Amino acid sequence: MKQTLYFASGNPAKAAEIRAVLPEPFELVTLAELGYFEEIEETGTTLEENAFIKANFLYKRTGGLCIADDSGLEVAALGGRPGVLSARFAGTPTDDTSNMVFLLKQMEGLPREARFRTVIACVLPDSTRHFFEGVIAGQLAECIRGHFGFGYDPLFIPEGFDQTFGELDPAVKRSKSHRTMAIRAMLQFLTRQQ
Repeated sequence: MKQTLYFASGNPAKAAEIRAVLPEPFELVTLAELGYFEEIEETGTTLEENAFIKANFLYKRTGGLCIADDSGLEVAALGGRPGVLSARFAGTPTDDTSNMVFLLKQMEGLPREARFRTVIACVLPDSTRHFFEGVIAGQLAECIRGHFGFGYDPLFIPEGFDQTFGELDPAVKRSKSHRTMAIRAMLQFLTRQQ
């Protein structure tokens, strides 16, 4: 029997990453597929808060099993920034390239250790909430490299590699990514609930 996960995101790249690792019997249904095109305002101060705001928004409309993620690039030399502000680091409105260029300017002369962190909020049909985290450490490249992925992928070199997520084959990125780690933790939990 199919288990529908309602995904509170309009980001097709995120949906594709999740679908690529979802086993049967899970299926992902996005905001757009439900006919919701409004922006969900992320007013939280942490990844956990923003993920829950989005998942709860969708739960109130569907009553189903709803999930949402929030991800951030956390740079040690910048005290964990951009973190929860990763998508808006260069200001609002902004885009991936502007954010990466702004970050590179901030990083001049600083150590380049960084990590990607994803938090998935899951609201079950009984309204209980659960959180799942994925983290991958690495460092920042000196310049934008590669055209795969989105966000800061062309700047982030995961531990054990010399290429950025933007240069690595998307299948390799999926197998190592912070989002995949969080999804797998969530799936283990949901499988136990069945």
